Amino acid sequence: MEESALEQLKSHTVVVADTGDFNVLISTAIEEYKPQDATTNPSLILAAAQMPEYQQLVTDALQYGKKLGGTEEEQLNNIMDKLFVLFGAEILKKIPGRVSTEVDARLSFDKDGMVERAKRLIALYKEAGIDKKRILIKLSSTWEGIQAGKVLEEKYGIHCNMTLLFSFAQAVACAEAGVTLISPFVGRILDWHVANSDKKSYEPSEDPGVKSVTKIYNYYKKFGYKTIVMGASFRNTGEIKALTGCDYLTISPKLLGELSKDSTKLSPTLTPKEAQACNLEKIHLDEKSFRWEHNEDQMAVEKLSDGIRKFAADAIKLEKMLKDRCKK
Repeated sequence: MEESALEQLKSHTVVVADTGDFNVLISTAIEEYKPQDATTNPSLILAAAQMPEYQQLVTDALQYGKKLGGTEEEQLNNIMDKLFVLFGAEILKKIPGRVSTEVDARLSFDKDGMVERAKRLIALYKEAGIDKKRILIKLSSTWEGIQAGKVLEEKYGIHCNMTLLFSFAQAVACAEAGVTLISPFVGRILDWHVANSDKKSYEPSEDPGVKSVTKIYNYYKKFGYKTIVMGASFRNTGEIKALTGCDYLTISPKLLGELSKDSTKLSPTLTPKEAQACNLEKIHLDEKSFRWEHNEDQMAVEKLSDGIRKFAADAIKLEKMLKDRCKK
């Protein structure tokens, strides 16, 4: 029997499930996919928290927050953190690897705030009997977020996943900070180019998101950076197949299903050997040069700010839902 594209992909790349719906992780389909890790974000948790089957987790988080007491804002923060950790803990029962849990996007420009929130999430996981080695803390790839990641990795041994990454400058700064993993957003880069140019479709190898991740992968491998490159936010399986060989790829259940039924022959398009041959020069970015280089990339500036606003809006919706539940 021919190997599916998914099985072939898994022999070159670590496959991660992008979902907050952990029932999906034990469905027959995902049993076949057997992802190593899983990623969540505020939007995925918001969607899952409204499903009937997860109401007990919401209730447990509410009880936890009320028990701790404090101001309404403190209670809500504690409830939100606990809810994210409860979802993460359930997901970890279904996968062998790590789960990514996101720090509130409203802290994206507050380095110390992100560090403290990350430490709090790790403490909650510890209370639940889960070692920090199984957690990746997701932080926005702002300058402040990247520096928070550096502190968390160096001082506290907390592994970080830098998200909302769109520019080469962000990737270089993350590598220099020594974070564990980055999540460049392939599909959102494509979205921007489709919306802002006359070209409405791209061959996978010419897809601007695919080209962005390829450049980052080549740069990291050429200059010996240990940070893992995990392509994220895919719009179609063509993008995924064009990044075969990337360290990790985080893929929605829908696209995992399509790959499992696809029998296209895959071979690695990204390899350390090819990376050594690329003509990229090593660069160093301090805060001033980072801000300038990132600002020169209109797509990245717009998509980073848009991504932060959207994740923040979903955090506010989740907060409102929890606040309403508190009053009942």
